[in-house]
Amino acid sequence: MHSRGAEGAVDAAGPFRLHPFRGLVLAPQRVGDPASARAFARPYRDVATRLKRWERQGYVSRDEEASVYLHEYTSGGLTVRGLVGALDVSRRSADPDDRVVLPHEGVHRSQTAELANRMAEMKLNPAPILLVHRGPAAVRALVQEVMSGPPDREFHDRAERHNRLWGLHDPDVLAQLDAHLATAQPVVADGHHRLAAYQRMQERRPGTSADRGLAMLVDQDDTPLFLGAVHRTLAETRLRDLRAAAEGIAGFVATAEPDAMAALGPSTLVATDGREWATIELRLDPHRAAVQVLHEDLLPRLLGKPRRIGYHHTVDDTLQRLAPRKRVAVLLPAPDFDLVDRIVSAHRLLPEKATSFQPKPSLGVLMRSLLDG
Repeated sequence: MHSRGAEGAVDAAGPFRLHPFRGLVLAPQRVGDPASARAFARPYRDVATRLKRWERQGYVSRDEEASVYLHEYTSGGLTVRGLVGALDVSRRSADPDDRVVLPHEGVHRSQTAELANRMAEMKLNPAPILLVHRGPAAVRALVQEVMSGPPDREFHDRAERHNRLWGLHDPDVLAQLDAHLATAQPVVADGHHRLAAYQRMQERRPGTSADRGLAMLVDQDDTPLFLGAVHRTLAETRLRDLRAAAEGIAGFVATAEPDAMAALGPSTLVATDGREWATIELRLDPHRAAVQVLHEDLLPRLLGKPRRIGYHHTVDDTLQRLAPRKRVAVLLPAPDFDLVDRIVSAHRLLPEKATSFQPKPSLGVLMRSLLDG
């Protein structure tokens, strides 16, 4: 089921392939620095010129040789490694089973168009979309072999992340990657609208650099991304409204805050208005996530339906949004990656903002110029 106003992205066909590209990298003191955002601000048509100026000033470096990159970053004690390359989006799939990537939520047409226009004006993919899968052992072995040598770049960025980069440009290594990843069908962890924007740009300018878009592929069996919940606040809603909506389809039990929080789990939601607390026990089959039942079964039964739904990444932030009154919070469990994978492999979409994959790479570690082909 799509979110209101959302649509599925056009399916790109396999085989999966990450092409080499000439990486653009911000200087370490600029990576993760909010002030660096001015390089990518309006007017977007001037971005390429700004980056050229920054390159002359030593704030940006451009690799001479095209590579697929191995990027490792550590944030808050969690290390993530991924292969970064130019994802081929030039083919369309008539068969859903032939899809090269698996989106897990819909996209909004207006946002897709805005991003496509922005990247076309900037002549740049400013950041990779984030893809995740359970990769083959052969690729993990190849990655370990690459890491046995020194990185081409190593630095701490302004977001206090430790980054290491290796450029893979040996034809034999790249051929091995192509062979081992050809049948991969990773889940889109972050960047649904950018992926759809890549496809829209490709439709406008086939046979050009727009045939590809920057992507990072993470192996969940090697360095797993943390998959967190995204909680909700419902405006113009009271706890009694949720109780009425749950009648006959879920168990609604008023309880104390500590007991409610202790009960939060794969099939149990927590609801509160900041004063009173309750648990909502869902009748959940193994092929559905709690967030699906909330949006597809429970919320449509609310009288008048919430006019505004807020999305929040932490419990504390969610609870702080409860004032003024007539607003309730619904705390959700974090979805399981394998469940998300099963859902999207069955050609179904999750509701908007169903997942939060973390940590994402800092902006500016690897960018791709559309002027390089």
